[in-house]
Amino acid sequence: MLTKKIFGPYSPILKINNLFFISGQIPINLTTGVIPKNISEQTTLILKNMNILLQENKISIKNIIKTTIFTTKMDKLKEINLSYQKFFDKYTKKYPARSCVGVSELPKKVSIEIEAIASI
Repeated sequence: MLTKKIFGPYSPILKINNLFFISGQIPINLTTGVIPKNISEQTTLILKNMNILLQENKISIKNIIKTTIFTTKMDKLKEINLSYQKFFDKYTKKYPARSCVGVSELPKKVSIEIEAIASI
């Protein structure tokens, strides 16, 4: 279970009333520990891991109402957007509200981190 993995002193997902707060997720393959090099693959992997967290809490990717993307590669926003759109199109045509922030560095030298809020 993803919610049982300990990556640091935080909860991967936390429910408060009707909201689920998903901590920033970085693109780590939970089976192999491998981090993809490609920003598109990193984006998709984060969203897949996020979907696992949601499913473990009996909610769907459709319940995400807000995401925040942090990236060290603002010049790769087109690739990020294509992967993001493709992932959400698979589950719903309704995209969450979103912010995208350029940052200088992320944990484990990854290029992207995504956090989310979901509602039931």
